[in-house]
Amino acid sequence: MLVRAPGVYRPQPDTWLLARAMTEAALPAGTRVLDACTGTGALAIHAARSGAASVTAVDLSRAAVAAAWLNSRLCGVRLELLCGDITRVVDGRTFDVIVANPPYVPSAGPVPGGRAARAWDAGRHGRSVLDPLCVMMPRLLATGGTALIVHSTLSGTATSLAQLRDGGLKATIVARTMIPFGPVLTRRIGWLRDRGLIRPGQRHEELVVIRADRTR
Repeated sequence: MLVRAPGVYRPQPDTWLLARAMTEAALPAGTRVLDACTGTGALAIHAARSGAASVTAVDLSRAAVAAAWLNSRLCGVRLELLCGDITRVVDGRTFDVIVANPPYVPSAGPVPGGRAARAWDAGRHGRSVLDPLCVMMPRLLATGGTALIVHSTLSGTATSLAQLRDGGLKATIVARTMIPFGPVLTRRIGWLRDRGLIRPGQRHEELVVIRADRTR
């Protein structure tokens, strides 16, 4: 069980799908890990328990960073916690492993409607965080490094793959799962249908984990 303050993204199926992908990837121990958009710190803690030499966890939300700090103490692991925009606070550094569960839900407005919505709303295409993250990934990954990114197919899987490959990374989908719409997408069914993002009657979305490797 993890402590979660109001407005902090709680671990959900995308969190656990990414955690399983981390385990199945058999990433080497002793690595430097970055957890982008850490939320409660669930994935950062999983990385630390899996043998990472160091884990840096970043979130834009101060409440999320506080929750991750408390959860790391309760779980007996040490994290480096940074509050701020992921594209700024770690720019210039490199990591052996990067995991990311960024906001990716398509939303009518460019700016989330409230503090809680920042945890999932990501602009009209669901890519306000995914785009800069995918573009900067080659700079963040050390040679031989691996990134694992989870998001919904509603946010454009092909776009993520293309951006990562354009940056010289080897990128492929390594995990998939179908889940029913949660409350946020259920409230937006009409808007999603009108934009052509879902079919009439569709009530499920597919989540994917993309693996990107820097081989040179």
